[in-house]
Amino acid sequence: MTDIVVKDSNGATLNEGDSATLIKDLKVKGTSETLKRGTMVKNIRLTGDPDEIECNTKQVKGLVLKTAFLKKA
Repeated sequence: MTDIVVKDSNGATLNEGDSATLIKDLKVKGTSETLKRGTMVKNIRLTGDPDEIECNTKQVKGLVLKTAFLKKA
């Protein structure tokens, strides 16, 4: 089995526990929250999908974000 390489919007490799910053305002489905550009998400968790990570923010817990909207902090 090959290891899955997860990359951010700039091509930097993301690892378990890294911090990342949003590069675009994102509406969170199922809530009235909007995560603003520049929001820092800390201690990310990798999923089995190279295009997604799991994280927590102050507003929303257990959030899954597309790596295309993140840059490594």
